Amino acid sequence: MAPIGSIIFALFSLPFLVASQDQPLSWDDDQFYECLLHEPTIFPRQLGSLFYTQSAQSYWPILQSTLRNRRFNSSDASKPRYIITPHNSDHIRGAVMCSKRFNLDLRVRSGGHDYEGLSYLDRRGPFVLLDLGQFRKIDVNVTDKTAWVEAGASLGEVYYNIANKSGTLAFPSGLCRSVGVGGHISGGGQGTLMRKYGLAADNVIDALIVKANSTLLDRKGMGEDVFLGHTRRWGCKFWRRCLMETQISPCSS
Repeated sequence: MAPIGSIIFALFSLPFLVASQDQPLSWDDDQFYECLLHEPTIFPRQLGSLFYTQSAQSYWPILQSTLRNRRFNSSDASKPRYIITPHNSDHIRGAVMCSKRFNLDLRVRSGGHDYEGLSYLDRRGPFVLLDLGQFRKIDVNVTDKTAWVEAGASLGEVYYNIANKSGTLAFPSGLCRSVGVGGHISGGGQGTLMRKYGLAADNVIDALIVKANSTLLDRKGMGEDVFLGHTRRWGCKFWRRCLMETQISPCSS
């Protein structure tokens, strides 16, 4: 086997929970809708494929689309008040901003392999589900040995796109191709290469995060302590990770 080259890997991701500190405020669906429109890059024509209430025709198909554990689909399981399916980072910032404004918990789903219910259950009250199913762009640059991957992409999609561009580049992560990249790395990221290269999270060299006030920060902006809290402690709960950059080393059989 030829040596596997190095690749820098980056993605948009978030931890599983943005917790509100107070009881939810009184509001209606129109108010939350209007709040999303305050984000300069979110336009009314986009909300039909971005924002779903429980009365929307697409609400239940989207909720069930990647729900791997059916016990969270039972009639007595809590259901999100809203589902937001972002297409870009500005949509994520809008979701964080509006969830905070109305004191709603924000749950995040990447690939749906959530056996603890962190994406689906909330005993505190109404919550918002940020579903990253439309947030899955992958851009591999063989020359720079980089790949930008949004957190809704699956591991299988990442491997496929890398293999389409190079036979000597790889990324160390898991075997289940339907697992979402965001949750996989947030949980550490075990895989067959970890004895030599460590976990996927161990290879993170940069990150973008969204603060609760919707500010976007990179590694320099957040500082080393916060950065290490995300990449070495896997999912700091006080910040919203948006982008990660990782690197792997060459290896041979």
